[in-house]
Amino acid sequence: MATNKFKIAVDWILRMIRYNLKIIFANKFIWFLLAALGFFIMVTLITLFNGNMITSGTIFSLLLYPGLLLIFYPTAFGIQNDEDTRILEILFGIPDYRYKVWLVRLILIFLLVFVVLIILSVFCSWALVMFTPFTMAYYLILPIFFMGSLAFLLSTIIRNGIGTAVVMVIIGIVFTSLADAIQNSKWNVFLNPFNMPQDISEAAWATVVHDNHVILLVGIILTILAGLLSLQRREKFI
Repeated sequence: MATNKFKIAVDWILRMIRYNLKIIFANKFIWFLLAALGFFIMVTLITLFNGNMITSGTIFSLLLYPGLLLIFYPTAFGIQNDEDTRILEILFGIPDYRYKVWLVRLILIFLLVFVVLIILSVFCSWALVMFTPFTMAYYLILPIFFMGSLAFLLSTIIRNGIGTAVVMVIIGIVFTSLADAIQNSKWNVFLNPFNMPQDISEAAWATVVHDNHVILLVGIILTILAGLLSLQRREKFI
């Protein structure tokens, strides 16, 4: 009896996960996954053909943009997908239901992207240069999750996927343009922990990386909370 209840519960959870993932990615995830893999393969081949030495810092840069591409669509277009499929009325029709649904969706998005990053990290560790895949994936998820959380927040304000995408591209350009000026600063969103400057001690660099991760983690929490609070304004969406 207990075994049957457990099987039913597991089956329900799997169905819920599949259903939410289908809504989140609107049957387009495979294309974004292929685009991310294609981008990663293309940049890796260019790097190898140019004779550049592959290091763990290089792998971080190679995997960063595919990760951003994977998380971009579900977080930026999620609200619009709900509106297009007429699910928005249901989410806002049940008190506090929208918060739970979107929090679960964000967790699913983050977990799926993290799994993909681990798989790519394992491949890179095997084929290109030795490093710890889990550590690489952990360092990657913080800037990727921060940008995803920011996209989710903006999507609740703009309520349009294309508009959110445009704003996120502008923000990405701003962050990239500032990267040289704050390259080794704790405020650099895309700080590469594996590229330690020669003019800084390991202890000082470890402090910079730690502070950067704390800032990103706080940013992730605040943007998600702000996004969920933005969903409270029901009249703005319906």
